[in-house]
Amino acid sequence: MPWVFRGLRDGIVTTGHPRRPDADDVRSIARPAGGTASEPGLDELCPTGAIQDDHGRVRLDQGRCIGCGACVAARPDRFAWQDGNDVARLSREALVVPELAETDAELRRLRAALSRRTRAFRRSVHIRHVDAGSDGAEEWEVLALLNPVYDVHRLGIFFTASPRHADLLLVTGAGTHGMAAPLARTLEAMPRPLAVIAAGADAISGGLVSPSYATAGGIGDLLPVDVWVPGSPPSPFRLLHAILLATGRLTGTRRTR
Repeated sequence: MPWVFRGLRDGIVTTGHPRRPDADDVRSIARPAGGTASEPGLDELCPTGAIQDDHGRVRLDQGRCIGCGACVAARPDRFAWQDGNDVARLSREALVVPELAETDAELRRLRAALSRRTRAFRRSVHIRHVDAGSDGAEEWEVLALLNPVYDVHRLGIFFTASPRHADLLLVTGAGTHGMAAPLARTLEAMPRPLAVIAAGADAISGGLVSPSYATAGGIGDLLPVDVWVPGSPPSPFRLLHAILLATGRLTGTRRTR
């Protein structure tokens, strides 16, 4: 009976997100700040090569960033943490910040096309999750979506063990070569229309373990991806944002420059 008294004491703990935005206490992804001009040594701050010199302009690839904070600790004048849960993007290029102006039109086209394709399962969506070589961190966050705090079932979002019943394919992990064939079979078994989400820095770019003899440079080398959600690992709120983005339930995403 202790759970009865605990429930009376705590009340409703389930988040109201996305109808009522909720704060995410997970540490955010680093971004360039305090100037954009590049300088010697900045790229050496990142263990995954996320900091890039683009013709004298510093850019940070959030798809490679593992959130270690080394750049922020060493150069707080040049790098800072990004707030917000809406970090998922519809193209791999849009994860590089500051974003290129010429990607805006392409992102609008991608959003419209994805929305038309996924309109059929907007109110009820089933997800097949595949681990393609993860360290397990992303799996904990995916599992958290089912607990009483996040409770994605309230939004008509369910996980299924069969790809034949799935609308979305959620992939975590660096994309090991041994998972190439299983991923292809899973995608082939799913009914159309469908969408694919790459969840986490490993799935997007291979993370710390790529390039290597055993892994691809993320799952984008193995199958087409519709939504990219960065983080190492991405929090449940960020995963939820990616799912809602993939199903066309969002009207827009915040731009970070």
